[in-house]
Amino acid sequence: MRQMGTVAENIEAIRARIRAAAERSGRDPRSVRLVAVSKHQPLEVIREAMGAGQMVFGENYLQEAETKVAALGQGLVWHCIGHLQSNKARIAAEIFDCIETLDRLKLAKGLESRLAELGKTMPVLMQVNVGGEGQKAGVSPEKAEQLCRELQQFPHLRLQGFMTMPPFVENPEESRGYFRQLRLLGEELAVQGFLGQHGPMELSMGMSGDFEVAIEEGATLVRVGTALFGERDQAV
Repeated sequence: MRQMGTVAENIEAIRARIRAAAERSGRDPRSVRLVAVSKHQPLEVIREAMGAGQMVFGENYLQEAETKVAALGQGLVWHCIGHLQSNKARIAAEIFDCIETLDRLKLAKGLESRLAELGKTMPVLMQVNVGGEGQKAGVSPEKAEQLCRELQQFPHLRLQGFMTMPPFVENPEESRGYFRQLRLLGEELAVQGFLGQHGPMELSMGMSGDFEVAIEEGATLVRVGTALFGERDQAV
């Protein structure tokens, strides 16, 4: 079921909220980009978003992403925002423009191998499990520095920053501490030279229910699906 308005109207409303949140925190609204989470959304709905000027999309599932990338052609920017199996790294390196969920050395090796063959460099984000939840992927904050060090050996991977999904809470304010923790970790490792070598540090945090709080705490990428497209259908 579609909610609130048309996709174009929803995008306009979300962009207004992004601008307001950035301005509240003294930031340039242009420093925050919207990643439209298009998981389980049909092609015609994605085209509606494209018609409204949305060019960055996030996909969770590799097979679904392959179909959409092939159908929609060039010009869009595709982020992998779902857990990525190491044996799928070669395909992911081919179809995505950014991997937001890098969390282990084996996956990095697989991506590097294929990217080298393609002669392609790729920005990546390290997924950090700030809430320490066993059911969620991501490196622990305590092990993030070590993985940053290990990633230095891969010339085709450009570590731009971090991504996180904090524990689910009803009140967005309860997520603020997790977002702040990620920002402070990023700032610490940027000072050490692990982040920010290829442009400003990226922090992908905040979704439909809490992206404004995330922006106030430093998010540069917000992953919004339900507030943009409405409740998801379960088939493409």
